[in-house]
Amino acid sequence: MRLDAFLRNRKRVVLAVAIVAGLVYANAVPNRFAYDDHHIIANNSAIQSIETLPSAIFAPYWPGVYGRENGLWRPTTQALFGVQWIVSRGAPWLFHLVNVLAHVAVTSLVLLLLWELMSMRAAFFGALVFAIHPVHVEAVANLVGLSELVSTGLFLMACLVHVRGPPESRWRDAVLIGLLYAVAFGAKEGAATLPAIIFLLDASRGRLTFADLLRYLRERWRVYAALIIGAALMLIPRLGILGTIANPLGPLGADLLLEVPRIWTISEVWGNYVRLWVLPLDLSSDYAPGVIPISIGWKLANSVGAALALALLAAALIAWRRAPMRSGLNSPRAAGFGVVWFMLTLSPVANVFFVAGVLLAERTLYLPSVGLAAATGWLFARFYVARPKVALVTVGLVVLLGSARTWERNPTWKDNPAMLNALVADFPHSGRSQWVLGDAFMDRGLTKQALQSYRIAVDLLDAHYQITTDVAQTLIRHEMLEGAEGLLRHAWRREPGFAVAPALLAEIYSEWNEPELAERFSRLSLMIDDRDPLRPHIISWSLAARGRFAEAASARESALQAQGMGNYWQQWLTMAYLGLAEGDSVSARTALDAALAAELSGRARVHVDSVKVAVFGRAAVDSLVAN
Repeated sequence: MRLDAFLRNRKRVVLAVAIVAGLVYANAVPNRFAYDDHHIIANNSAIQSIETLPSAIFAPYWPGVYGRENGLWRPTTQALFGVQWIVSRGAPWLFHLVNVLAHVAVTSLVLLLLWELMSMRAAFFGALVFAIHPVHVEAVANLVGLSELVSTGLFLMACLVHVRGPPESRWRDAVLIGLLYAVAFGAKEGAATLPAIIFLLDASRGRLTFADLLRYLRERWRVYAALIIGAALMLIPRLGILGTIANPLGPLGADLLLEVPRIWTISEVWGNYVRLWVLPLDLSSDYAPGVIPISIGWKLANSVGAALALALLAAALIAWRRAPMRSGLNSPRAAGFGVVWFMLTLSPVANVFFVAGVLLAERTLYLPSVGLAAATGWLFARFYVARPKVALVTVGLVVLLGSARTWERNPTWKDNPAMLNALVADFPHSGRSQWVLGDAFMDRGLTKQALQSYRIAVDLLDAHYQITTDVAQTLIRHEMLEGAEGLLRHAWRREPGFAVAPALLAEIYSEWNEPELAERFSRLSLMIDDRDPLRPHIISWSLAARGRFAEAASARESALQAQGMGNYWQQWLTMAYLGLAEGDSVSARTALDAALAAELSGRARVHVDSVKVAVFGRAAVDSLVAN
């Protein structure tokens, strides 16, 4: 057969699959920064210079006030973003080109790994489906998806090293696998499942029983020791940087999962997994409540999802009883292998054993879909044996239609307007859609419409900590401090263990010239996150404003040692108070002028003006304005 002749040349097959993977995403290269790209890359000055990049690598992945709350540390990804920014000087096309080339490389690795486990036909069909599948668009066409691409690529390289090694692991291979594991873990947390996948690879190629475990551990202990060391290399600094190993924030708008049985909602999510792989027509950048509801009982949708999950597990168990997998063999065990791979690699975000950061996100299916590609490849190869011409036509249609859907979907991530327009058009009644609509209205000065959208979003997302604090920050930027205070008070009462709400409340109270409250909430914030640069200066200001000058000077000195000097009006006002206390009116005037030159809200400017008028008189302020 012509197909078999083509498949005999491995280099040609790898090249063909790579070309398909590159072509289908070619129209993503002109995309710009969109959505989280702005927070993580474009507006993140810490990664944009050689001087600051090393410290950024050892900081939370998410910059700003949400760093520790989001519970993410991805040094590999942060380093890659920084290098790309420095090389390209911030040109987004290079970032997108790197993403596309990374997907090409991952697809090639998928083909090579499946080739070690299956027949050539099954590996080829599976890699083709992986190359073009529309569910991967979010990971490839959105720049922050690089974490998925790099982590998956390194993960697959470790798997290849393992399956190509001898039955008894060598230290050379074990050390390489451990290093790949650590770097992959540093790109995305899902790589933590590699030890389970190593066991799965060994089990799928043999007949392991309980009686074989001691022999197996004697043969493989080196690789598992290397994996343990690799995990420790990432988890120990992660604990120090984030204060936790797991993600402390649950899915947006899904706090109810902590109170009701999660099986009801998880079952509905499982139905969506099947839909997204088999018929990826309705794609979304968000699956928060309003797209996937939080279920509090059994109904049709989650019952169907549970039935599908049980059917897949039963099929996987039946398939697993067949002959072991090996290169050149199209064993039905491949179907079971694919399902188990999917379940294991999805487990960090499946909300089964613990609540994760998302209900469902297409980007998180990138690594798990390797298993689905294996099962799909096996199915097409089996079909090919019975009806070769029909099978080839079917595969051709799948590739053609999948490529067309991917090509159509790529521009969705062109920029913020394109992404938000698509989200609102697809799911206008979701909490995330109303949230982004509120931001869009606020940017256009349509305050009434913005507040209405925010109210709907907060209600749909169950006043989740992230949306309440984010909306509060937006209100602060637009000097709507009363509304922001109410949201932040609610968020603080609901999640007293997170630092964002008390930190922002301290900022509001400093602008309202309420030093006691500002100090109280600053100290609450610093008890949770002692690396906050502004709150120590708010404390020194609050002490100085109440005439406690010795304490203020000591607090300011501690703040300078710990965080350094910042262009905060609170710091300059502290210096003015301390200068006046020492009888140094020149330094006090200079400090007040510096405070007025800083970026001030209307309330803060009135506050600083009032201090200057009280000390130097109205003429001094008028003179500054005139100049």
